[in-house]
Amino acid sequence: MHPLRLLVLVLVLVLGLFPAAAWSLARPRFPVPHPRTLPGLGANGVGDYEYDTRYFRQRLDHFSFPGVGDEDEAAAFFQQRYLVGRGGGWAGPGGPIFFYCGNEGDIAWFAANSGLVWEAAPRFAALVHRYYGESMPFGSKAKAYNDSKSMAYLTAEQALADFAVLLTDLKKNLSAESSPVVLFGGSYGGMLAAWMRLKYPHIAVGALASSAPILQFEDIVPSTIFYDLVSDDFRRESLSCFLTIKDSWKVLYDQGNEQDGLLKLSKTFHLCETLKTSDDLSNWLNSAYSYLAMVDYPIPSDFLMPLPANPIKEVCRNMDSQPEDTSTLERIYAGVNVYYNYTGTVGCFDLNDDPHGMGGWDWQACTEMVMPMSYSEDRSMYPPYKFDYASYAEDCIKSYGVRPRPHWITTEFGGHNITTVLEKFGSNIIFFNGLLDPWSGGGVLKNISESVIAIVAPLGAHHIDLRPATPEDPDWLVSLRESELKIICGWLSDYYGARGALFQPVAVKGSSAS
Repeated sequence: MHPLRLLVLVLVLVLGLFPAAAWSLARPRFPVPHPRTLPGLGANGVGDYEYDTRYFRQRLDHFSFPGVGDEDEAAAFFQQRYLVGRGGGWAGPGGPIFFYCGNEGDIAWFAANSGLVWEAAPRFAALVHRYYGESMPFGSKAKAYNDSKSMAYLTAEQALADFAVLLTDLKKNLSAESSPVVLFGGSYGGMLAAWMRLKYPHIAVGALASSAPILQFEDIVPSTIFYDLVSDDFRRESLSCFLTIKDSWKVLYDQGNEQDGLLKLSKTFHLCETLKTSDDLSNWLNSAYSYLAMVDYPIPSDFLMPLPANPIKEVCRNMDSQPEDTSTLERIYAGVNVYYNYTGTVGCFDLNDDPHGMGGWDWQACTEMVMPMSYSEDRSMYPPYKFDYASYAEDCIKSYGVRPRPHWITTEFGGHNITTVLEKFGSNIIFFNGLLDPWSGGGVLKNISESVIAIVAPLGAHHIDLRPATPEDPDWLVSLRESELKIICGWLSDYYGARGALFQPVAVKGSSAS
């Protein structure tokens, strides 16, 4: 086989989100990196990864045809930022191109967390998803996010078209029209990678969709599955920890209803400002539990927050090891402090400061990305809650003046018949899921065909396969990455046929391949 040596890599940063906590409304969200500055992260590179920043003139609306003279040139196009990795080794015209559909957030941050692609090939490029980072239509974030009219172009369909247009143009500029493209993505980016392979099969020869919950819509999977899996992660680590969290919600709301109760809660949790509602605190806690379940990696990480290896184990250890007379809420604080303040440098917590840069996801969740979320009564560590579309829609109308379309994504890309769609019309897609990741409940967990393959890691967390390799990586993770690269090399071998010498073997860090 031919592992991936002489490549151009294109990383597209797209919105990644994560399930929010709310008893009345639960908009799903994927994890996005903390937008802070790290040593070695700069305008021209991060760590060992170096790149140049460029801009592409992108059309705002790919699906309309204004009359000649009717189009406002300034509003019809915007400058979309992308990065091109430095370093030799690309085979040139005809050499493979890797196109990464990643998560939103700082583009350099996501580049730093896409080690599999960097380590599989020496050259790299990146496109920022529209409406995020510096890729703002209408010239500024204030104008782009002004109202429903200006935000109407923030959709998955427009993003996929952005990818297709950029790739077509990039290949022309590189004189690489015959180069095969391989798509990569994690979370929402993984969903886009799979959907793009289906929608634009002539653009890419295959896709690795990591932790991509393409089944999380309508009632394809139970609406309780995400939070059931979050709860399972904590119960698996410590039953007493699970029960402490389960009991804490009533205690929290009871105290919040007391005179000066919100002030007491604010002091217990070391908040910078006094709470206005108990919901604000419960949402903050739920976000921590959900993110912890997603990034429960076996090695230390600094993706969302600086965290130790197996962070849920550390959270539960902190809760369970408190003195016997410690109150329930004090135990909860001791636990979530691991997530929000593992470095011990935070003096107080600002609940109004979203460290994960939500950006425009709430808009997308209120339009096409409607993922029903509920809390079960028996399996969950949360108070029972059943998803209610009417209240969900009411909140979206109040927030944005738009009504959600809960059936649009399944109409556009396939719903209950997605298995048939993938089997009959799809090929060359890898779906990776780690079973510790609560999003795995909406993922593809079984092979669909000989070329639409599911790789499942019982001990894996959210797109752990895409993260940079480390000497501490367990053997199962090293082997998993080797399997993914072997499959991708097979796609390229099939494409090149006798011309397979265009790319040469290279070992990914931690791999035994040569």
